[in-house]
Amino acid sequence: MIKSMTGYGIASFDSGNTKYTVEVKSLNSKFLELSLRLPKIFAEKEFQLRNDCSKLIERGKVNLSINTEQVSQSVKAAGIDKDLLKHYYNQLKTVSEELGEPTGNLLQLALGLPEVVKYEEDTISEDEWKAVEKTFQQAMAAFQEFRAQEGNVIEQEIKGRINTILKNLELVELEDPKRVPLIRERLNTFLAEATSREAIDQNRFEQELIYYIDKLDITEEKVRLKAHCEYFNETLKNADANGKKLGFISQEIGREINTLGSKANDANIQKLVVGMKEELEKIKEQLLNVL
Repeated sequence: MIKSMTGYGIASFDSGNTKYTVEVKSLNSKFLELSLRLPKIFAEKEFQLRNDCSKLIERGKVNLSINTEQVSQSVKAAGIDKDLLKHYYNQLKTVSEELGEPTGNLLQLALGLPEVVKYEEDTISEDEWKAVEKTFQQAMAAFQEFRAQEGNVIEQEIKGRINTILKNLELVELEDPKRVPLIRERLNTFLAEATSREAIDQNRFEQELIYYIDKLDITEEKVRLKAHCEYFNETLKNADANGKKLGFISQEIGREINTLGSKANDANIQKLVVGMKEELEKIKEQLLNVL
């Protein structure tokens, strides 16, 4: 079973004071491109989240966001370091008096100096983090389910296209035996028109005909193409991520189809080969989005 690299999952948790929402989105990519958008209180958890995503997601251009929404409307007040404020104020007052400058706005200036006004930093308790972590796992489970469903749709489509290639190959099998009599007839007609029939050495003609037909033989290509298609279908059933492997197999399928077309020297077979190439191109497009 294959998975799509396109995925989406979301889950929420309400702690009473704060609502946390975890959202995961991904598109196709050759490697894992992970972008995290986290509140400041989760900064120390970023490394852990990156490791978890690397293990669970494997590949794709991924955006992970954790949003916080304050349920309680209470505002935390800022604190003032009184001793430091007095120290700054007295220094500013002394300098102002020495310079003869007005002292009316010294308190406002002192309040703006470093470390005078302190804001209480938001923190998250270990119990809340465990709940957020559980929410992350829920979002990731929904994300993986989305990938599996998308992968199932892709699997059914490319399996149908591989089977179409195999059906075309069966039609090639029916057309192949007709080629030798036609080749023999064309060569006989050409020689009869080019020279008298009595001047033709039949033994030499048969030898050359066998050599020519051997060059056009497509038996090996048919056998290998069928084997590659069957291997492709087997690989689709594996539980592991198979996007890259399926891509390699599709390349081998393409080589056999191209060789089949170049050696066939038959209009009917060429039409079937064109149909195979069309199906294979559509398979390759879908494989770009397979994990």
